[in-house]
Amino acid sequence: MIGLGFVYLVAGSFFAACAILGAADRRWGNALFHALLAVSFFFGDRIGDVGNGVLVLALVAVATSGRMRRGEPVEPTSPQGPLLALALVIPAAALGGTLLFKQVPALVDPGQVTLVALAVGVLLALALCWLILRRTPVEGVRAGRRLLDEIGWAAVMPQLLASLGAVFALAGVGEVVGGLVGGAIPDGSVLGATIAYGLGMALFTVVMGNAFAAFPVMAAAVGIPLLVRHYGGDPAPVAAIGMLAGFCGTLLTPMAANFNIVPAALLELKDRYGVIRAQAATALPLLLFNILLLWWVIR
Repeated sequence: MIGLGFVYLVAGSFFAACAILGAADRRWGNALFHALLAVSFFFGDRIGDVGNGVLVLALVAVATSGRMRRGEPVEPTSPQGPLLALALVIPAAALGGTLLFKQVPALVDPGQVTLVALAVGVLLALALCWLILRRTPVEGVRAGRRLLDEIGWAAVMPQLLASLGAVFALAGVGEVVGGLVGGAIPDGSVLGATIAYGLGMALFTVVMGNAFAAFPVMAAAVGIPLLVRHYGGDPAPVAAIGMLAGFCGTLLTPMAANFNIVPAALLELKDRYGVIRAQAATALPLLLFNILLLWWVIR
């Protein structure tokens, strides 16, 4: 059965290729950083908690050493028509594969169909680029490595912050927050619980920089005990709409550096928070819409 092992193999192979290309260009800091990521994908389930902890500390040490260099400048080229269509192959394959693989549960792990379909989409897009544009997969890896070099250590910030959310959940932060929120919500108020959940997802995301980090806390505090168990809400929309509310917070925080600060630096914007200011007009109405949508679904 195809599962996360396949996804980790694809991701690990990409980072290993980036490490080799970086070493060939004598970009030693970048090469070591990518090599450590490759090790985590290839052997993370074999080296244990201590080994993974040491690996994360090594990643932090490399990232803060100042040895990582930005990507090399690229000469501008005229846009090519097929590029957009080929880029859309990845989300199309992820959606189509998710629907298809669910029909054959013996082929793909039912809990990982989307990730497997996404990895298949990446490989399919690379193959089509080779056939249509006559560009080898190595050129695709080179372009991906150049983008990673531009982003730097912030490329792994979502994973680090998501791990922080899991740590907070295991430490019982969700229960503490739930006790405080529960005392402030009027008894029997579905709207109050919905507002607390949606607003809490956005605010925790603003603080932590990642909706995946905020979700374990707010799900344990409000989502599961109140919206699902007490008011009988369907867990699927509670989780999905809650994440959308959290993503509204992502649009508003410099903590989401890979989304909001790195693009401003790459585009050389004079206003370092220009991306956030531009997104606020979308994030706030969208947050309100998500809260009302969830209230309508549950009531």
